[in-house]
Amino acid sequence: MSAGACSAGPRAEAQRERILCAAQKCFIEHGFHAASMANIAETAQMSAGLMYRYFENKNAIVLAIVERQLQEGRDQIAQLHSSADLAADIIHTYTGWRAQDPSVMNPALFLEMRAEATRDPQIAAALRAWDELIFAGLQSWMARPREEGGLGLPAAMAAQRTFLLLSFVNGLAIRAVGQPGLEDALIREVVEKFVERVVLP
Repeated sequence: MSAGACSAGPRAEAQRERILCAAQKCFIEHGFHAASMANIAETAQMSAGLMYRYFENKNAIVLAIVERQLQEGRDQIAQLHSSADLAADIIHTYTGWRAQDPSVMNPALFLEMRAEATRDPQIAAALRAWDELIFAGLQSWMARPREEGGLGLPAAMAAQRTFLLLSFVNGLAIRAVGQPGLEDALIREVVEKFVERVVLP
């Protein structure tokens, strides 16, 4: 393989990442339907022709964003262990949502994609796969024996608490969009009590 061929991979990945970051910005600022491929190309500071070499349409970009978030979710679950400070992790994520930290999924964008999923079967399937894999990963962690880094819960209880945890976190995402001015002390108290009394009793 030539040196040029070897270097094409990292360059292509960098271009894809540039497009995905620009797309997220456009989707957040303008909404999914109002943001055009031309808007995304302009934000990414590249020609539309070059962008189409990487993504054929907006749906392909959305699917790539979902896949990237799925990989990040897998990585986060893999790092969980029985002594993990789950409350601190949730608070950190919420703070990132509120600050629009580009390293975490923007909750407004996630809600936008959820709405689009009601109209687009391909996006719906991708988000359903994301939900199922994240649920399975968390349930597996909760059911894993403590000596192996899990919580040692019975399978049925692990499923129940996974459902509660994901519902709670999804609700926090909506609060981050609808009530960004909530006091840090309130968020911390609610999250810590929820984890202590519902997830980890």
